[in-house]
Amino acid sequence: MARHVISTPDAPQFPSYSQAVKVDKTIYVAGTVGVDVTTGEPAGPTIKEQTRRSLRNCEAILRAGGAELSDAVMVHTLLLRPEDADAVIEVFDEFFPDVRPPRCVSRLGVDRPGILVSIAMVAVTD
Repeated sequence: MARHVISTPDAPQFPSYSQAVKVDKTIYVAGTVGVDVTTGEPAGPTIKEQTRRSLRNCEAILRAGGAELSDAVMVHTLLLRPEDADAVIEVFDEFFPDVRPPRCVSRLGVDRPGILVSIAMVAVTD
């Protein structure tokens, strides 16, 4: 089984792990924060702004692997504040209007100043 590391400058990059790995037709996207890659700063102070940016960053990573958000089969959202879950769901509805992949929510364990959300996902390509 061949593994291919996926990397794109259109999403945040961290030296300690890959943005994603593709194994056969499955892409595993690492936890991706809502950071604007042009500034390196959080996309904004609100959970909605950061969730939108995090999903756009995930979308860029998937695109680099030959997939798109509609190929997602599982999404794991990590939140700094569990009370933000309803706002995150509203943003997810914007990005996944028809096919809503299964998802789970956990508490964000790493404290990075200004970061409210991180999204990991699994996608399967055709």
